[in-house]
Amino acid sequence: MNPILKTTIAFVVVSAVLASASCAEPTNRVSNTNSAANSNSNSAVTSNSNTAAVAPPAAQTTKTQSEWAVTLPVLDAFLADETFAAELKSKLQLTDEQVSRLRTISHEATAKLRETGRENTDGHSNAAAYREKAEQEIGDVIGRDKMAQLFTLVANRWNSDDASASSAPPPPAAAPPPVTPAPPVAAPPAGATAVGVPADTRIVVNDPAFRMDVFENGQLIKSYKIGIGYPEFPLPTGLRKAASIIFNPTWTPPDEPWVEGPGAKVQVGKVVKAGDKLNPLGPLKIPIGLPSLIHGGKSPAKIGNFASHGCVGLTNSQAKDFARLLAQLGGVELTDDQIAEYGAKKTETKTVKLSKPVPVELRYETITVEDGKLHIYRDVYDRDTNTEENLRAALEAYGVTLEQLSKPERAKVMSGLKQMSLDASGKAGAVDSTTPGKPSKKISDNPTGKVTRSIKGQKEVVVKIAALEGKGYPAPVDLDTGSNVKSKKPQTKPRGRR
Repeated sequence: MNPILKTTIAFVVVSAVLASASCAEPTNRVSNTNSAANSNSNSAVTSNSNTAAVAPPAAQTTKTQSEWAVTLPVLDAFLADETFAAELKSKLQLTDEQVSRLRTISHEATAKLRETGRENTDGHSNAAAYREKAEQEIGDVIGRDKMAQLFTLVANRWNSDDASASSAPPPPAAAPPPVTPAPPVAAPPAGATAVGVPADTRIVVNDPAFRMDVFENGQLIKSYKIGIGYPEFPLPTGLRKAASIIFNPTWTPPDEPWVEGPGAKVQVGKVVKAGDKLNPLGPLKIPIGLPSLIHGGKSPAKIGNFASHGCVGLTNSQAKDFARLLAQLGGVELTDDQIAEYGAKKTETKTVKLSKPVPVELRYETITVEDGKLHIYRDVYDRDTNTEENLRAALEAYGVTLEQLSKPERAKVMSGLKQMSLDASGKAGAVDSTTPGKPSKKISDNPTGKVTRSIKGQKEVVVKIAALEGKGYPAPVDLDTGSNVKSKKPQTKPRGRR
């Protein structure tokens, strides 16, 4: 693996060394601060494929969206990549002292993370508190204006897709490639959805639904229940691609304080072999662009819950099934016998390259119309998406207004909207999103350092609405829940597999 790539994805494994805690393969921290900047790191990801609702390209990421992701542990991981540190100096005109100070505060925050195996019980998920702390401390070092520029720089890098990046450095002063404009479809507010059904072949992941769908030529052929990133380490959003499947991946623990703490069973920089019980990646991993992976290694209890540090988590059985299907979509034959052969040689890493990359779209939609019903999912990342504004946008995408609903329908919808506005801990989030203009609730400026490991309470409210009958995103097809028991829900469309 490209050393720069391995270093940049370090932050997705700021976790304990237990098999259920990490999701990527980083290298040791780089200490040299004089590397040249990578002039092409902010190139936008583009796609020429058709879809009814396309996520905006990375270049269009707003400041609000970038703030969702930027915490001090995240910044710590990016600063482990010297090309990023050099960009801060060249593009933001930061001094060596400022970059050094950013390294110190971000690394100290990472060191405080405690993976105790317990969920956060402090009354709120840590996501908003980590963002507030990041804003305060980064702003104190470089000022608010440059902090906003830094957030944008992080967001552009995070939403870029360099899973197939070469280890060779880019040409000097190379002009960025032209950006293919998205189809002329008005983008709905964050959290709401228009039709959202791809017309091409792609993988669609919706975090709040804990759901991954496989589309072939615009037809949903397979669905999976998944584990997603903790609120402190959320999955990014945007259009990515899968270009390879790596069987029996190794894992290298990063240079972080927790790695060799009390009871640690691994060492910084010492490779954990493929197949080792301490390797958190399971039988395979599928890179989908920095810093995320789709990988196995998760227990059934982690499916439908928080499970990783910025990755899509599957059980080993799910991962093998998905790999076989992905290979088919990517123009490569991958049989059960081949998968079994790779599994029998657990210490041999094998990379299967796809003939054609498969797009992977990462979404954060908490209000959707699915199979004639309105689905409202928990705002698990506390992004204030379950608002009346977004509700109206979701309905109006299908020609329905809130006022057209019957009184019982509207009462159920508004009640569900309020209920699903709770954060992962079951408390009111940073903002009471059902009351426009109401002041934000106070969140502690001092995060506990705990990772929010599970969701308390109901995760979804479904309301049947007469005016939406026959409309919306398709219901799951051949749903794999990770429990080795197929969903009893009947298929709405054939899988289309041979």
